[in-house]
Amino acid sequence: MIDLSLARISRLLQSTPQTWRAFHVAGTNGKGSICAYLSALLHAGGSSCGRFTSPHLIDRWDCISVNEKPVSETVFRDAEEAVKQRDRETGLGATEFELLTATAFEIFHREKVEYGVVEVGLGGRLDATNAMREKAVTVIAKIGLDHQSMLGKTLEEIALQKAGIMRPGVPCVVDRSNSPTVLKVIEDHAKQVGAEVHYPPTSELAEALSGSGYEPHQIQNLACAHLAYRLGCPNHDSSLTHLVEVARKTNWPGRLQRLDISSITGDGQQVLLDGAHNPQSAEVLAAYVQKRLRQGGRPVTWVLAASRGKDMEGILRMLLQAGDSVAAVRFGPVDGMPWVQSAEPEGILDLAKQFGVQEPYDGQDDLPETLRWASAQASGGPVVIAGSLYLVSDVLRLLRESKNH
Repeated sequence: MIDLSLARISRLLQSTPQTWRAFHVAGTNGKGSICAYLSALLHAGGSSCGRFTSPHLIDRWDCISVNEKPVSETVFRDAEEAVKQRDRETGLGATEFELLTATAFEIFHREKVEYGVVEVGLGGRLDATNAMREKAVTVIAKIGLDHQSMLGKTLEEIALQKAGIMRPGVPCVVDRSNSPTVLKVIEDHAKQVGAEVHYPPTSELAEALSGSGYEPHQIQNLACAHLAYRLGCPNHDSSLTHLVEVARKTNWPGRLQRLDISSITGDGQQVLLDGAHNPQSAEVLAAYVQKRLRQGGRPVTWVLAASRGKDMEGILRMLLQAGDSVAAVRFGPVDGMPWVQSAEPEGILDLAKQFGVQEPYDGQDDLPETLRWASAQASGGPVVIAGSLYLVSDVLRLLRESKNH
């Protein structure tokens, strides 16, 4: 269940002192990457830090990290039980995400971290994470059309929800590549709140990273993280050299990630794994695929899944070209997030046919067999897995299991 309100989470957090300062990150695309860069910078700078991002990647507890390591299942379950007990005693009836947020904050308190890097779950203003009290810096990443039924039909309406994480006197770093109308909404809201907006410069960073394979959106995310770090930790080393060094060591799975899936397919197939799940992130993925994988007009074999309600037509319009092959599959149940449902493969494939895809493959619930089909279909050509972070999770989990056997 998703129920946007701060009343329950605020009461749930009354017993958990916020002994750490927060970097709070909202946006449609890039916020997870900004969180990864930020916590890596804090850790490299000698600060103890926690990170809370969602959804989880493989196990439910890996969405919470302390000092760049996911917390153990024992630590997670102990804190979660304390939070659930509090919920039962007060009769709050908190949602799954509220319980998860309170668990993350409980762990940050118990581990005595100095900083918490927190990704907004959905929107901003009424998201459970916005109940935190001590913010050092807020960050608003690239905004796109997603979750319109809850956040608004236009980019401007959605931007206003995201801007709700601002606080008086707390600097807000904003991705300048957002549209002018979005930036105006954010700037107007900042004036009302009494927060100062900061735009990160990118030219020097782009120059320092030229030839390193960083895409424009990755440089933008890194620049946002760097400026937020400089504003939140003015006494730490924030040189460009230090940033580039930290960035090169930062790993954020499921975003333009190259993977060897031969332990599943048995044939040495390399794939590109990306959680692109809305038209804007699909556009970025499509540009990358065009530049890196479609050399000489090579067709691409896609393995796709999506959450129900996503703009699949908008996503496919960006990704597919005539001559491509497509398999669609359902992702499995999402642990701790029962409201997330997979779209039907048949619907995805019906749309794919409109874009010139021949003989699409309906993988139903069988991801291993779907990956084997894609590998055989590609015959050494590029395979891209995309459309959902939940599909990314399933692939990574399957890969772990296949290597453990």
